[in-house]
Amino acid sequence: MKELLFGTAGIPLSSNPRTTIDGISHVRNLGLGAMELEFVRSVNITKDRAPEVKKAAEESNVVLTCHAPYFINLNSLEKAKIKASIQRILDSARIANLCGGYSVCFHSGFYMGMDSKKVYGTIKDNLKEIISTLKNENNSIWVRPETTGKETQFGNVDEILQLSQELDNVMPCVDFAHFHARTNGKYNSYGEFSEILEKIEKKLGKKGLENMHMHVTGIAYGEKGEKNHLTLEESDLKYKELLKALKDFKVKGVAISESPNIEGDAMLCQKVFSKL
Repeated sequence: MKELLFGTAGIPLSSNPRTTIDGISHVRNLGLGAMELEFVRSVNITKDRAPEVKKAAEESNVVLTCHAPYFINLNSLEKAKIKASIQRILDSARIANLCGGYSVCFHSGFYMGMDSKKVYGTIKDNLKEIISTLKNENNSIWVRPETTGKETQFGNVDEILQLSQELDNVMPCVDFAHFHARTNGKYNSYGEFSEILEKIEKKLGKKGLENMHMHVTGIAYGEKGEKNHLTLEESDLKYKELLKALKDFKVKGVAISESPNIEGDAMLCQKVFSKL
């Protein structure tokens, strides 16, 4: 990536009609550069439709990312659920790739009260299977386990960075609001944001900072972590300090707004970032 692009998690609310293709062109009309295909309940684009989506993105010069379904647990105690989780990630990666997508992100799973190292091994093995299958299909989309917002969920920054070091075609999806919520209000200053970026650079090199897929949103949280998303102005997330850190570290890639007002906050971030 040559720069940092801001975009929306799904079709902008102000898009009319609210179709994927119209959403892509509307993203460009808003002056934004990216859109995340939201497969959070199901993969809602068919193989037949995907080439139209790819064409629309190319014509509008919009980078596409994808969020796989929420119903994923690569550490389930039930083999059938692991198999279904692998399939959901593969289906998302296949359709996103046909759409010209850059990256597919997902929540990897839950600890299920188990030892974290054992969970890491299980999730790594299942990710290996996913990567191997995609490689055999000549699908080189970036596979991105996401940093998660609750202590019960697998996916602290060290786990995600270790997976990225050890597996081909795996890189982090960094959700800064999740860091903030997972630690019950920490990771909310320029210094702490910089600490995260320093860790990424140390573990993955400059390419780690130049190939970022991020989520930025306000968030409500409690002792157990994430509750729900908020707009940036409604939340206590110091997003201006985050954007300053991203600028100072010369971060490139895609920053997706998951706010209740997806395009409003994406445009706010882009405006603030451009003035830094």
